[in-house]
Amino acid sequence: MEHLYLVAYDIRDARRWRRVFRLLKGYGEWLQLSVFQCRLSRRRHAELLELLDGLLAPQSDALMVVDLGPADGVRPRVKVLAGKFEPIQREAVIV
Repeated sequence: MEHLYLVAYDIRDARRWRRVFRLLKGYGEWLQLSVFQCRLSRRRHAELLELLDGLLAPQSDALMVVDLGPADGVRPRVKVLAGKFEPIQREAVIV
């Protein structure tokens, strides 16, 4: 079972910011400057947290992961004033 997560971060160092941004692009969809939504299984969630923990400087960086609930059953109530928000849907990937 997958859950939908919202990840927001404030990273002071540009080099660390780019590393976190690239990492999160592999796990989810970029919404805006430092915000991603990720649809993850328990295993991928744990893997992501472990990788992020190795990149962050706890004394100067901040990162928040919000569990929005089961990805197939959740319909997030998001108020958007500009831009758009669409929850990630499960899709087949052809390689």
